[in-house]
Amino acid sequence: MGMELCRSLLVAVVLVVVVVVSGEAQLRPNFYQFTCPNVESIVRQAVLKKVRQTFVTVPATLRLFFHDCFVEGCDASVMIASPRGEAEKDAPDNLSLAGDGFDTVIKAKQAVEARCPGVVSCADVLAIAARDVVVLSGGPSFTVELGRRDGLISQARRVAGHLPGPDFNLNLLANLFRMNNLTTHDMIALSGAHTVGFSHCSRFAKRLYAFGPSSPVDPSFNLAYAQLLMRACPRDVDPTIAVNMDPFTPTVFDNVYYRNLLKGEGLFTSDQVLFSNLLSRPVVKKFAADQSSFFGAFAASMVKLGRVGVKTGHQGEIRKDCAAFN
Repeated sequence: MGMELCRSLLVAVVLVVVVVVSGEAQLRPNFYQFTCPNVESIVRQAVLKKVRQTFVTVPATLRLFFHDCFVEGCDASVMIASPRGEAEKDAPDNLSLAGDGFDTVIKAKQAVEARCPGVVSCADVLAIAARDVVVLSGGPSFTVELGRRDGLISQARRVAGHLPGPDFNLNLLANLFRMNNLTTHDMIALSGAHTVGFSHCSRFAKRLYAFGPSSPVDPSFNLAYAQLLMRACPRDVDPTIAVNMDPFTPTVFDNVYYRNLLKGEGLFTSDQVLFSNLLSRPVVKKFAADQSSFFGAFAASMVKLGRVGVKTGHQGEIRKDCAAFN
């Protein structure tokens, strides 16, 4: 009986250890319940102040979250500044990230540090801020899971091939999202973030002026929309010039992005393909017709995106300064 009791106790101890270890790797909404209970309200106030200064804060912060999560996971590796220009943010695919996104996270982190020093990761601050800019521009609210640690790797050379390009077709998009445990449905829903985005002319100029030998303009474009873009983005335009992804309600998080796709008014090939491809078209039509359906799908997909490649428990660190490793 003594041996049986010892064996039972050993099994119990192993089970407890397994539960603790697996629990450590789980994000949860109340992660800072005892260490920084007001973290979300602190971040929200900082984000609200920044949004009032410039609306660019909204798409810039949201895009920063996407770019961070798709490279090394959601670990704020994109925030690191390198004096030699070798960090993740210095990669060609990240050079167009607007400074207001970085500034939002830095200021929110500073506000959190003033109240809860050394407790909340930059990765979690970015995740909260991404949710808040969606809500502040009229989009859906959702519960942000917390407990991420900040990554210890940020290298420009590790970015290529991990971010979707403006000329991607549906298969390329779906495969890239699948690599991050996100479905094609998630991809279509998350693409709706372009309802508040903007783009530099160079990212889609080929569709206007050099699409193919038979037609310089991409025939999938609505012609009136293409002409509008040509006026905004003439040949050899200043590279700093940018246009709204949704020209109709650019400062409102809504489903107009999908309605635009139905009319041939997707700015990127990777936008318009969501409607032109028969596999994704039904979802686009559904989101275009029912904003609440889009909002529900977007919220659920943002939660899934926030789980990509996270570092938890003893992995990573809690940075004091989001732009520098400790």
